[in-house]
Amino acid sequence: MIQINPKLLTVDAFIAQYGDQDQYELIDGELIDVEPTGLHEQVIGFIARKLNVEIDRLDLPYIIPHRCLIRMSDDTAFRPDVIVLDRTQLMHEPLWQSQPVITSGAAVKLIAEVVSTNWQNDYARKVEDYALLGIPEYWISDYLGLGGREYIGKPKQPTLTICQLADDIYVKRQFRARDRLVSPLFPSLQLQASALFAAGQV
Repeated sequence: MIQINPKLLTVDAFIAQYGDQDQYELIDGELIDVEPTGLHEQVIGFIARKLNVEIDRLDLPYIIPHRCLIRMSDDTAFRPDVIVLDRTQLMHEPLWQSQPVITSGAAVKLIAEVVSTNWQNDYARKVEDYALLGIPEYWISDYLGLGGREYIGKPKQPTLTICQLADDIYVKRQFRARDRLVSPLFPSLQLQASALFAAGQV
């Protein structure tokens, strides 16, 4: 994660200047380069594909947009790696018809972040902010085992953490190796953690 510009930005200025550039998000007014790698993108693609298969199979009114921002406040806008939106709720989003920007949690069913060098944001900052926004399910896919030991244990190893909202905090469950993922949103999803981690290999 690299701070690009010491000048603080508002979300409106960020969207106007960088809204169509996928590698940036805004945190507390600071422009952040999320530094995606090819392997990181492979994991994102794998998660989106598996979830899209479930959406189609169950004929759910959900979409996974390629590019989307979540406006958290006047100085913070996250760009989730994968976001599942309820199409029936998008009519309540004031910016959606003109920009791929979400302003509340009502339409968001699930967010997945794929961990890279900015793992502190995924495990700490976004856990708090997504919970406050009311996002019911949040996946932290740490396919390289980069997170701190307080988050993924010792010895560090590839870990998927699925957070389920209970009141206004997340209850977390971790999956490793051949564990079958348990998703509250997609309870019949047949997927082992190891398959997700393998997606981040050449």
